[in-house]
Amino acid sequence: TTQLTKNLTAPTPSTKMADTKEDKAEFDWPPLESNPEIFTTYMHSIGLSSQFQIGEVFGFDEELLAFLPQPTHGIIVAVERASWAEDRQKGSADNISLVDFYMDQSGTLDNACGIIACIHASLNTPVEIAPDSILGRFHSDNADKTPAERCKSLEENKEFKTHHKGYAMEGQSAPVTSDQSKVNHHFIAFVVKNGMLIELDGTKKGPHVIDSNCDDVLRGSIKEIQRRLEDGEITDKLSMMTLSAA
Repeated sequence: TTQLTKNLTAPTPSTKMADTKEDKAEFDWPPLESNPEIFTTYMHSIGLSSQFQIGEVFGFDEELLAFLPQPTHGIIVAVERASWAEDRQKGSADNISLVDFYMDQSGTLDNACGIIACIHASLNTPVEIAPDSILGRFHSDNADKTPAERCKSLEENKEFKTHHKGYAMEGQSAPVTSDQSKVNHHFIAFVVKNGMLIELDGTKKGPHVIDSNCDDVLRGSIKEIQRRLEDGEITDKLSMMTLSAA
């Protein structure tokens, strides 16, 4: 039985950033608590239809999975990685065409991985986003851009950043607004596209194909997380959430 940790404050140092990057006095994008209520309210406020929600996976046993709303469109996981340097070498830019939307995560987007995981999950699955919303406008403005250009666009999106900071202040744990050493977890997303289970993480080299023959994003993601636990790639301090029907 795998019991999942609740209410983690996520991420590890973000992406394609210089290894010598100094700690900031204050984060540009503070970390979000891994709390499905916060994520759902945040996503609804930036354009996700109320017909969809972010839900919590309490454990990997089938009797617990049976209670989850269906269908499950995407998976968001907060993990503590054993080796960040090794992990970010995975994925490939050659896989960008396999998904509808992939973006990089820069050092400026320091702890934005929670909302980036949501962006990756929602813009690569058949959920509804209001066109004239923060997320809808971000999507339309960047639909034809490169992953690096999308990253730059989010960095410069003052409306999105201000909105994000408000939700980073919510939750049961004390907000972390500075000191990267206090942030140990990182959010990633899993989706299924054309029968492939794909991990989307802007700190990697590109989308990471996990399984070329998968039609169940929930159980496929659980299988991969269990493998990483067994191989020591991540610690057992993790949480998993679903993007699903409300």
